[in-house]
Amino acid sequence: MAQKKLVRSTNKVLAGVCGGVAEYFNTDPTLVRILYAVLTIFSAAFPGLLLYIIMLLLMPEGNKNDKYEDAQVVE
Repeated sequence: MAQKKLVRSTNKVLAGVCGGVAEYFNTDPTLVRILYAVLTIFSAAFPGLLLYIIMLLLMPEGNKNDKYEDAQVVE
C-alpha cells in the first residue's frame, strides 16, 4: 500500500493547493475550493489568504505521472 503524501495537484486553478488537499482526502476538488472560498470570505479574507500562501510554500509540487503510477501500459 502506497503512503499518501500531501502535494500540490496538477489539477489546479491557481497553484494546486486545494486540488492537492482534495486528492489527499479523496474528495472532489470543486467542493474543497468552494469550502475554502466560503471560509476565506467569512474570516475577513486575510487568514485564508495567509494559509493558502503558507501551504503553497510548504507543499511540494506533485508529479504529473503520480496518478498513473499503477496503470498498466497497453500496447
